[in-house]
Amino acid sequence: MSTSRRVVLGAALGSAAGAAVGLSTTAAHAASWQQKWAPSASGDGLGAFETVEDDRANSHPAGHPHIFATGDNWRFTMHTVDRDTSTDRQRQEVTGLRTSGSSYLKWTQGQTWRLTYSMYIPSSLKATTTFTHIMQMKQPGNGTSPIVVQSLRRVNGRQTIELKLAVDDILVGRTDLDPLHDRWTDVDFQIKVGNGSAGSVRWILKSGGSTVIDASKAGVDTFLADRVRPKWGIYRSLGDTSGSLQDTYLLLTDLRGYQLV
Repeated sequence: MSTSRRVVLGAALGSAAGAAVGLSTTAAHAASWQQKWAPSASGDGLGAFETVEDDRANSHPAGHPHIFATGDNWRFTMHTVDRDTSTDRQRQEVTGLRTSGSSYLKWTQGQTWRLTYSMYIPSSLKATTTFTHIMQMKQPGNGTSPIVVQSLRRVNGRQTIELKLAVDDILVGRTDLDPLHDRWTDVDFQIKVGNGSAGSVRWILKSGGSTVIDASKAGVDTFLADRVRPKWGIYRSLGDTSGSLQDTYLLLTDLRGYQLV
């Protein structure tokens, strides 16, 4: 990762703890972000994650592995022939924040968490008319609805990247995807885990040292049951009508997890 991206992320961490979403001014001054997760692709590989969902339907053995570490990056490869267990969609994802061989972080009600990382979205990973998620917050377990999704969505023919509270269909923010193609983008995502109206989120994207979007929502529901678990990768519907589905990939690097304590 370039020095400029490291500086941007470090500066953001120092300045934004006091502006954490959903917190009073007094609480924000008293609390601070404590790093809980700092994996290395070259050192930890896929052991950085709680689970790995690499072609779980075994639809394309010749393409294995679809998810792997390469240098300092984690790569998620998607082929047009790949299929999930539900054959109307595709999925190559990892979940959770593993801290050791048998331990992983659990995000529960009342806690505030933050993720920072950099992502490289090639021009072959396009926005679609249906869903293409590249990050999700979910309750663990099969068949559960996503709580928060970061998605590549085609809106009136325009390629965009957005953050949405999926259960209540609340748009947090949206910006053009085209300027972010074929370059590294820094992501800063914060969530207060809360039921009913006790939750909040903040979503920041930076590119080339400049803020592309800084959007937040408070008084929202960010909890279903049990706990919240992050997911990264490519999860997309085959129902796209814009001809945007291609063989593609996504790169992630410098994943970090922080808790406000």
